Amino acid sequence: MSEGRSNQEDGSRFGRGRGPVAIAAVAGVLALAALGMVSCGDRGGVQFWQRDAATSNACPRPASLTGSEFNAQETGLRALRRAAFRGDFFAQLELGGRYAAIRATDKNIEDPIESATWYAMALANDEGYAPINRVDRGGFGGWRPLSKYDDCRAWERHTAYQRLDRQLGQMTREEQEAVRDRVIYVLSTQDAYGYRTLARLHDGLYGPFGEPEDNREAREAWGRNAGGNSRDRNRRGYYAATNLFQRNDVDAYLYNYLAVQTGDVGAYVLLKDFERSAPSRDTYQRFVETKARQWTPPFEFYPNTAPQSGVPFSDESRPRGDAYEYALGRMGTELPFLHVGRALRYLGVSDTVAQRPEDLSKRQVETLEAMLGHPMEGRLSYLERVRAIQMAAINGSSEAQLVLAVMYAEGVGLPADYARAFKWFEEAARQGSPEAKFAMSSYFALGVAGVADQDKAQAVAFRIDSALSGFGPSAGRLQAVLAQVSRSQQRR
Repeated sequence: MSEGRSNQEDGSRFGRGRGPVAIAAVAGVLALAALGMVSCGDRGGVQFWQRDAATSNACPRPASLTGSEFNAQETGLRALRRAAFRGDFFAQLELGGRYAAIRATDKNIEDPIESATWYAMALANDEGYAPINRVDRGGFGGWRPLSKYDDCRAWERHTAYQRLDRQLGQMTREEQEAVRDRVIYVLSTQDAYGYRTLARLHDGLYGPFGEPEDNREAREAWGRNAGGNSRDRNRRGYYAATNLFQRNDVDAYLYNYLAVQTGDVGAYVLLKDFERSAPSRDTYQRFVETKARQWTPPFEFYPNTAPQSGVPFSDESRPRGDAYEYALGRMGTELPFLHVGRALRYLGVSDTVAQRPEDLSKRQVETLEAMLGHPMEGRLSYLERVRAIQMAAINGSSEAQLVLAVMYAEGVGLPADYARAFKWFEEAARQGSPEAKFAMSSYFALGVAGVADQDKAQAVAFRIDSALSGFGPSAGRLQAVLAQVSRSQQRR
């Protein structure tokens, strides 16, 4: 009996001790499962976004991006644009929201095209999808913990895709092309990095905006299975957003080639990888080289026209590198200020042609700066002199078009670029400029590789047209040719 009671007491003690242990074991298993779910990475894991809670899901913003700017709206926009042009992911997102008028105080600057431009720039920015805290821990399937920063950026891109698709879906084809051109222009000002980004935007081996093809937001945009059972997943994808840039090997090769032309060593390695990444890609080389010599960005500067809101889009793409600095430095010594003065009169900034910078009043300089969206400092910089000539050329001044063509041909104010020089000589010649026609005849007489093939008949036609328009050197050359013809006839 005593032995039986002893066994019962031991059993009861064992039973009482087993209860807490079992509860602890179950709790441990549940904790491990939860940890595994929360720590799953971007490649097929689970993300616990709080539905309809932007303040909870969005990444924290610096005060400089979110502060009230009702009384200094234009100054705030300029600061955001400065950061966005330099590749700040959150500044690009914030600009997209400002121009979409998400805040009531931004209703006066609402501009869907500009908003879509900056949402597209943010989606193409690798700061938005490059992992920050991804570590292969090994064991239990090799968990890859995801930091909260990775998670909030994924939500930001998820939202940006939705907004961009909605905006593009309500636009005409011409408006969509304007968005695409603005993105191309901004990226073309970012040297090798920008051209490599453009290459990925056109490369079918990447996601819609150059992210890895298996990126969660890329798969969602394509309408492919992105994992998870969230009701806010768009199973049909975002058609308008994914078709903003058409995939094709030629354009992808072109932008990789342009990246190499900047002198970036890494771009050369990536170009070779591109050539080997798919059959027949390397066969485009000769065609792409010719196209690259003729390629020019969509705009001279950003933008070409003033927005309806009256708050100008400031161009914050500052010239970089020794070539730009040297070309700008030549503005003060090699380009007579008279040409800047004529451009300013054409633009309506001044009533007379200023012969010297001192002839312009502080108010006139500030007027130009306001038109460009620059800070109104009252001092005409070399860059603003270049912009004045560019703006006059864009708006139809044949004199400014001729001067801008010469600036590109000689590398004054802007690095030498024969493709752009030819373009502006052609524009000026179309408006009847005899000097531009003479220059066009020289282009066709000599031939410029990739820009204008040698064409003697075109050269003669432009030379005669120039002479008949009264241009001296051309008229003298024509007289010499006629005299030679007359002598040859007399010998007969």
